[in-house]
Amino acid sequence: MTQTAEHERTHGHEHTYDVVVLGAGPVGENVVDRVRAAGLTTAVVEAELVGGECSYWACMPSKSLLRPAIARAEARRVPGLRAHVYGPLDAQEVLAHRDRVVGDWKDDGQVEWVESTGAELYRGHGRLAGPRRVVVRSPEGERHVLTARHAVAVCTGSRAVLPDLPGLPGARPWTSREATSSSRVPERLVVVGGGVVGTEMATAWQALGSQVTMLVRGKGLLPRMEPFAGEHVAAALTERGAVVRTGVDVSAVVRDGGTGPVTVVLEGGDHVEGDEVLFATGRRPRTEDIGLETIGLEPGSWLSVDDSLRVDGHDWLYAVGDVNHRALLTHQGKYQARIAGAAIAARADGAGDLGTDPWGPHSATADHAAVPQVVFTDPEAASVGLTLEAAEAAGHRVRAVDLDLTSVAGAGLYGQGYRGHARMVVDLERETVLGVTFVGPGIGELLHSATVAVAGEVPVSRLWHAVPSYPTLSEAWLRLLEAYRDGAGSS
Repeated sequence: MTQTAEHERTHGHEHTYDVVVLGAGPVGENVVDRVRAAGLTTAVVEAELVGGECSYWACMPSKSLLRPAIARAEARRVPGLRAHVYGPLDAQEVLAHRDRVVGDWKDDGQVEWVESTGAELYRGHGRLAGPRRVVVRSPEGERHVLTARHAVAVCTGSRAVLPDLPGLPGARPWTSREATSSSRVPERLVVVGGGVVGTEMATAWQALGSQVTMLVRGKGLLPRMEPFAGEHVAAALTERGAVVRTGVDVSAVVRDGGTGPVTVVLEGGDHVEGDEVLFATGRRPRTEDIGLETIGLEPGSWLSVDDSLRVDGHDWLYAVGDVNHRALLTHQGKYQARIAGAAIAARADGAGDLGTDPWGPHSATADHAAVPQVVFTDPEAASVGLTLEAAEAAGHRVRAVDLDLTSVAGAGLYGQGYRGHARMVVDLERETVLGVTFVGPGIGELLHSATVAVAGEVPVSRLWHAVPSYPTLSEAWLRLLEAYRDGAGSS
């Protein structure tokens, strides 16, 4: 062995870049895009598939499973059409379409995009090895040492958490990954958890033919939204044959030999049987094995950052997306990536203090005040900003204005049996909108107007002059403003 080969075997191939990005999901890709556009040399490290969780196990597969269910439900409300859509969904065709959407879990197209930016892709597990250094072990055993002149961005995301329950490890439970990638429809599916993943997957698999039972510890579904949102979704699931049980705790899971039916044991001795059980009970950061201990941080921890996404106490380290625990949503992570990329480029160009302008390109203020989210159940649920309870807890003097969406002419165009609700939370001191929640068919596209109102701190007096088209669901804004003017709601 030559001296050079021996050095590479023991020390690895050494490379220097302006920026090194850990994780090539949507967040990492957006960081790459922004810093490359600024002319910075960039390496990106990915241990799994380029494109990340959203592309293969979350946003894209889940929405491809949900779209047929929602389209069928909408068609069943339309006179002249509903009689023709009462048959079952073609489950195999839906699953085959899901497979096409995720590219059969191959990332060739995403790799091609990364390469088109001029960034260097390293496949393998990346770990920090002190300030500005990342060591990558490839699947073939090669060792690469990457040094960053300016910044390392941790964009490794999060993974599903399984609770510590007797029998659970051997029961082969589903997490969100298995729920979005299963190649068969279980006859009976038990869903533990009533948040976004739980409600969306209950909706999808119930429509595909599973008998769904939801077990929820809290009082209702979608606990981070206004209570009426979860109530509407629970009612719709129940009407379609699902069983929704709230206020229950799981104490154990039994599956003999890891095969056959699974029994979910509840506190008090009751039990529920299914063919699969999905635990949708939270997320944790993918930071347990990325070398945080080499720079004085705790492995497995969420990473605290400032509004430019720079990790507290480390002027070269950025944590973007789920890992900073600000808002575990793909669109918020991509937003953060754009901010982080701009901040990294500005500092690399010699900028000192980037300032604290909340409207500036280096400040991720939307993580605090205007986080939007759509839950793609039927009915859809969507919210941005603060709920009434959260606004009051934060000390704001507010009034909530509620609206039955059936009062809006556009709702009638969705067919018979439309049900929906909206709430606007107004700051009475400034007369600006602090939060909006919608639930009902077709309301997902309403949310961006609410996001603009909240993020832009648009005075209610100006919203009167944003005229909604007739007859659309956007007339909900006019009705909410009228109710506010007339003194409706509570304060």
